[in-house]
Amino acid sequence: MRAIKNMGVSLLAVVLAVGVLEAQDRPASPRGHTASQIGGSYDSEGSYEGGHWVDVYYGRPVLRGRQGIFGSGAEYGQGLLRGAPIWRMGADQTTRFITEADLLIGGERLAAGEYTMFAELESPGSWTLIFSTWGVKDNPREENSNALWGAYGYTDEKDVMRTTMTVQALQGMSIDNMSIVFGDINGSYSMNVYWDNQHATVPVEVAN
Repeated sequence: MRAIKNMGVSLLAVVLAVGVLEAQDRPASPRGHTASQIGGSYDSEGSYEGGHWVDVYYGRPVLRGRQGIFGSGAEYGQGLLRGAPIWRMGADQTTRFITEADLLIGGERLAAGEYTMFAELESPGSWTLIFSTWGVKDNPREENSNALWGAYGYTDEKDVMRTTMTVQALQGMSIDNMSIVFGDINGSYSMNVYWDNQHATVPVEVAN
């Protein structure tokens, strides 16, 4: 009986140890993926046809009790840069944007393909959304002059498109875990960024 009891205690210790290790290995900002299929339509049998996938892969920073993380006035957005020239639109690894079709984003054309996505946080009323052909490093120590970790080392030489996102403050609420989501209001699509009390949005449509 004592042997069985000791075995149970040992198993519990192993389980707890594994749990601690998993917690230590878990990133402070979990990885995120959002996707939507746009530009298609439903046929008479209810099947969706002609749609094109759009995917965003990004790190999702967490507030953890912080307030007003974007700041205000002349310092708006500066605290998120951490030495980088622009914001990576997330955390850790550079944010990736992939589209199967040519798109109009904020009225500007973006060809089908894979891009890295950044933002210049100019004011509480608008951001500049940037699409670039910079590659993505798997870790910050990787040596690759054509790729970035976050936005460190970014220059605009690989930019392919810039457009404006409209920003407004959320009233009476705060988003703890940064989220990028696609919205559809009566067939009008948009890409939206929510974090803290900020909501940035830009219209998205399939280009003709």
